[in-house]
Amino acid sequence: MPAKIFSLDGETLGIDHVVAIARAQPGDYLFQLTPDAQRRVARARQAVEDFVAQGRVVYGITTGFGAFCNRVIDPDQTAQLQRNIVMSHAVGVGRPLETAVVRAMMLIRANTLAKGHSGCRLAVIDLLLRMLERGVHPVIPRQGSLGASGDLAPLAHIALVLIGLGEAEVGGRTLPGAAALAEAGLAPLELQAKEGLALTNGTTLMAALGALAVVEAENVAAVADIAGCLSLEALHGTPAAFDARLQAVRPHPRAVECAAGLRRLLAGSTFVRDVSLAAVVNDDGGVSEPQDPYTLRCIPQVHGACHDAVKYARWVVEIELNAATDNPLIFIDEETGQVDVISGGNFHGEPLAIAFDYLGLAIAELGNMAERRLTRLTDGASNRHVLPDFLTKAGGLNSGLMLVQYTAAALASENKSLVHPASADTIPTSANWEDHVSNGPIAARQARRVLRNVETILAIELLAAAQGVDFRREVMPGAELGAGTAKAYAMIRQQAPFLHQDAVLYPYIEALRTLVASGALKAAVLD
Repeated sequence: MPAKIFSLDGETLGIDHVVAIARAQPGDYLFQLTPDAQRRVARARQAVEDFVAQGRVVYGITTGFGAFCNRVIDPDQTAQLQRNIVMSHAVGVGRPLETAVVRAMMLIRANTLAKGHSGCRLAVIDLLLRMLERGVHPVIPRQGSLGASGDLAPLAHIALVLIGLGEAEVGGRTLPGAAALAEAGLAPLELQAKEGLALTNGTTLMAALGALAVVEAENVAAVADIAGCLSLEALHGTPAAFDARLQAVRPHPRAVECAAGLRRLLAGSTFVRDVSLAAVVNDDGGVSEPQDPYTLRCIPQVHGACHDAVKYARWVVEIELNAATDNPLIFIDEETGQVDVISGGNFHGEPLAIAFDYLGLAIAELGNMAERRLTRLTDGASNRHVLPDFLTKAGGLNSGLMLVQYTAAALASENKSLVHPASADTIPTSANWEDHVSNGPIAARQARRVLRNVETILAIELLAAAQGVDFRREVMPGAELGAGTAKAYAMIRQQAPFLHQDAVLYPYIEALRTLVASGALKAAVLD
């Protein structure tokens, strides 16, 4: 297939664009700036060159950085100043970020510079985009950014490769920066005034992690709804609590939407329990329970609140993708041509940090709900003995799904430590000049770790729910699953069989985790 042409204008980059390009292969896309973006970039660049020629004192252009902002730099040393900031700020540590995150960072940084407020040359943006096209992916250690002033250390590792230093992965090999560029037919740049600062100052790592996390969270939240419905059917639960009238008198939008989605998933199901006034008396004269435990009955309220957090994170990240997060920023009046340079705090990651803490908390709650439903599926006393203990026959000889609940409980417990809000912490840097930081990258990385754990918890719940459904079929022959849950059940059974006796379970857990994480289950059931 021919490469897709993608135009950057600094204004319209979306999360879905970022994720598609982050996950793409080299050569899948060709990149260009729109004519308006090129004009803005060139105009701001001319302003920077004028500042240097006039000997004006402008932060980061003719002064040092951070606590050294009061040190004036000789005009002849402006290029060395920009090289120095890149080299001195590349202090990241830890395992390298995965390629998708690196690609997302490169795209977002190019889009930020394309807004035309940073003052770099077109050649800088062009080299970033050519690297992205040809698969030159800088090696970026994942730790070292406080999320203010932006993501300095991670961005410096990208900038190192642009000047022929550092390391990059290309064609499956990790090479020194200059060699990696040469492998792709590219040459390093010599940075000029403002360009080192423009490349390293901004919220790019946070935005990249956030874009990926939002799409992952949307998938997890959707699967949580599916898993909850399949568990409800396995447990002979009732969908009465999902009634639209009930939601309408407490009209939180996401709860209303969630309940409607649950009704669609369960449409036509004969596995569910009828609690209408005409059906409350059992054949033996007893009374059918009119309601279910909270993790079934309150899915719209709890899952809906979690969907809200995901929506909020998408809103915040979409704004950030098209934001100018450099410092200082250059503004040129369209009518008068007046040039102003404003030093501010657009690099501060607090809007993102709080959103990511909120996101991680919400996803952890989905995991808590799933683990409790799993426990009810495996505990005969908790499910009114609708299902056998640990979903196995000949219990004692067979342990059944006893231990998978341990794994889910361990992951849910780990999540409780991961959702300590990173944004609640701060530590001063740069001789107390930068005296409040967001810790946004930590919040984003924690949220994504929670996501990985919940993908697995949901995989385990799906395994148990399908097992429960098969046991229910023995007493309800001919019963039908809902319109959506039937599709989910079929996909589960493609990966994991009904377990007649004990078996090695971890391959089934991993197969279902992959099914969840890939988005294939969500797509098959909901899209």
